Parts: sequence; C-alpha cells; structure tokens
Amino acid sequence: MSGDDPTRVPDPWRPLHELLAAMDAEIEQVYLSRGIEGVRPRFAYPLIRLAHTGPLTIRELADSLDRSHSAVSQTVAALRKEGLVSSEPGPDARTRRIALTERGRSLVPFLAAEWRATHATVAELDAEIPHALTAAVEELRRALERRSMRRRILDHLVEPPR
Repeated sequence: MSGDDPTRVPDPWRPLHELLAAMDAEIEQVYLSRGIEGVRPRFAYPLIRLAHTGPLTIRELADSLDRSHSAVSQTVAALRKEGLVSSEPGPDARTRRIALTERGRSLVPFLAAEWRATHATVAELDAEIPHALTAAVEELRRALERRSMRRRILDHLVEPPR
C-alpha cells in the first residue's frame, strides 16, 4: 500500500456536512424547547405530507417527497419507533400503508409552522450572505446536469495498476 494517504487531505465536504448537522441540531432544539421529544427535523416533511394525503405506501410517500424508497423506509422506521406513524395492510400482500398516529397528527400544526419559519430563515440567510446558498445549490445542480458527478470523478480517476 502506498504511503500517500488521500484521507490526510481535508475533506472539502466536511464543512458543509457539519453546517447542515448544526442547523438540524438547532431545529431540534426548537422542538425540545416546546416539549417535543424524539422528533428530528427530517420527520417534518413526511409527517406534514401524510397529514395532507392520508395513508400512503412507502413507495407513494417516497415518490411524493421526491426521496428514495430506502431513505423513506428508514425514516418511516424511525417515525414508527417514536409512535408518530403506524402501518396497516396495503393494497396487496407486499405493501403496507403508513398513517399518522394521534401523536403524529397532533404535532403537524407545529411542524408546519416550523417548516414555514425555517423557509423564511433560509430566505433571510440567503439575503444576508454575498452568494445565496440556494442559488449556489441550483448552479451546482445545473453543472452536474451538464456533466455528472460520476463522469467528473471518472475523468480524474487514476487507477492503480492491478
């Protein structure tokens, strides 16, 4: 193995991951200050959606949130563990419909208000900094549409001899 350890170079994504984690932790503190325990910020989107749609299969919920089936399945498991959703038999033997529990339903008005407040906060932050993060994300998305991340990585990849 080569002595050149590429993980010794600072990870360029780390500051972004840390910032997003810190922002989520701040949102969770808002929940805790209101006596809402066991609820993470990533729960708000599916809970609010289920309040408006009624019970959905995991696939239907994933499609409506534009998230992967796997990610939504993991989130639903966490929601179930916290008593926020229940599942019932779906249209066929392989599917289950996810529905809000009374606890989940009771949190939706606050979560919807927090969702709106968070969006207002993002707009405020975008106006406060020289380069709006939402605009930068959109520009990055367009650049990756022009040439995918996979293609870019392959263009830089120098594989070791086998």
